[in-house]
Formats: sequence, C-alpha cells, structure tokens
Amino acid sequence: MKLQKEKIKIFTGNAHRELAENICKELDIPLGKCEVGKFSDGEVFVDVGETVRGHDLFIIQPTCSPVNDNLMELLILIDAFKRASAGRINAVIPYYGYARQDRKTKAREPITAKLVADLLTVAGIDRVVSMDLHAGQIQGYFDLPVDHLSGVPILAEYFKDIIDSDTVVVSPDIGGVARARQFANLLDLPIAIIEKRRPKANVSEVMNVIGDIKDKHAILVDDIVDTAGTITEAAEALKKFGAKVVYACATHPVLSGPAIERIKNSVIEKFVVADTIPLGEEKKIDKIEVVSIAPIFAEAIRRIHTNESVSILFD
Repeated sequence: MKLQKEKIKIFTGNAHRELAENICKELDIPLGKCEVGKFSDGEVFVDVGETVRGHDLFIIQPTCSPVNDNLMELLILIDAFKRASAGRINAVIPYYGYARQDRKTKAREPITAKLVADLLTVAGIDRVVSMDLHAGQIQGYFDLPVDHLSGVPILAEYFKDIIDSDTVVVSPDIGGVARARQFANLLDLPIAIIEKRRPKANVSEVMNVIGDIKDKHAILVDDIVDTAGTITEAAEALKKFGAKVVYACATHPVLSGPAIERIKNSVIEKFVVADTIPLGEEKKIDKIEVVSIAPIFAEAIRRIHTNESVSILFD
C-alpha cells in the first residue's frame, strides 16, 4: 500500500539529521519543519513550524552521545506533539541508549533501560521502533507496541562478495551467539564463539575459542562497540588461534574514548558498521566502512503507517 502523504509527517532532533533526511528520501516525503535548540542556560527548546493535528508522526532520534541531550530532545519533542494533538506518535530510536543496564547484577544497581522506557511512555508515545536492542527483554519494558528491527541482514549483505568456503562467523561472547547464528545463516557459514570473562565494565579477557578458525577468514559480529576493547582483543585472539584474516561488524558504532585508535592499530582488516549513530569526521578512518539502515527504517515506517505487517523486517 502507498503512503497517505497528507497524513504522515517525520521529524527529528539534532542527534542524527542525516539519517532522518535519508529516510525521508526513501519515502519521498519532506522532513518536518522543527527547530530544536537550547536556551542560554542549556535547557532544550522546541519550535514546531507546521501543523501536526491528527497526523501519524514519526520522530527519528537515536539516543547516542551526547546521550542526555538527545534523550531530552526526544522527550520534549514528544511532549510538544502530544500537546499539539498529533494523531499517533511513533518514536523511531535506531540506537536505544542506556540499554546496557537492563537488569540488576548486584545490589544497588539501577535498571536504566526500564527508566528510559518509563520516561518515553509518560511523555506520550504510542509506539517504539528500534534496532538491535542490547537485550531483547527491553521490549517488555514498554506496555505499548515495539518493533525490534535487525541490522544483521544489511551487515551480512556487505560480506556476500567477500566470503568464501574458508570463512567463519564469530560471536565475541556467549551472549551474542543468536546474532552470530542469524548472520551465519544468511551467508550459509559455520560459527565459532569466543569464551571470555568481563571483570569490570568495558574490560574483557579472552579465555578460549570454541569452533574451528584455523586458517579461516573470520567475521566478528557484535551489536554495540563502545571503547572497542572487546572487539580488538577478540580479533587478536582469533589471529593467535590461527585465523588468516579478521573482519568485524557491528550495528551501533558508539566508538568512545580510545576506540578509534584501537581499531586503527588492530589486526582487523575492515570494520563495517551501520549508521544508527552518526560518525564524526574524526572517526572516519580507512578501516571503517558505513552501511545505511535508512531503507529498513523507511520500509518499517511505511508498513506501520499503512497498517501492514512489519514482521518480515525482523529477520
């Protein structure tokens, strides 16, 4: 079914305007007029430049760095549209920040993934569209529809012309096995698993590799790469255990702190990432290749607006 262009509008804050514009190009509709800025004391203000009454609204805003600013922008945009009598408010959050604290692993820990879900719900959203949540159970933190898209197919597509019969897909930890299996199934490849322990946040130690990687081309598959310590150490371990060439890919290139330097100096041949998070000029190095997820989100938005099934996009 075709979009009812007179009944749908797409807006964005300052988190990733380029992605919002690319999604609009895919859908052949203009990006909504909206100014999102700050008062002199740092408070966020929103000025919507067109009517939204009764419209199906999609707000595209990953909650990436600066996380708190982008999250507040999203919440205030939602509030503005709710008070302007929007018909339905859909929060399109390609990267869902604060997701890594999704449960209590020790006493006196917060569950920030649930806190953010509560904030979004109270602000007035009707639906969430996201990609590769750090933990699938985050969908259950919302008492409203959540469309959880996968970035794996578009990352796998990049490697179709690179792989051969001596290629193996590697999960950097036990928790990522399902993602690695999905990636491997798309390319008809075997998988291997890195066994590691994490003594503290952003620190991991490789202990063993489960599976045959000797004299193979290895593709490491992850969801979030933050300081890049895990992915670069995993690549080193794979080389140590006999892999010929190591590639890596991830949906969300957070890439904070020493990440770029680590990737630049690592044994990783090519690091492929999706554009759920914008890469600043200082992060654009030869080893990093960006693939666009705009077509996936555009199709999800089209299907949601026309009340078609979105489930085909989950795989």
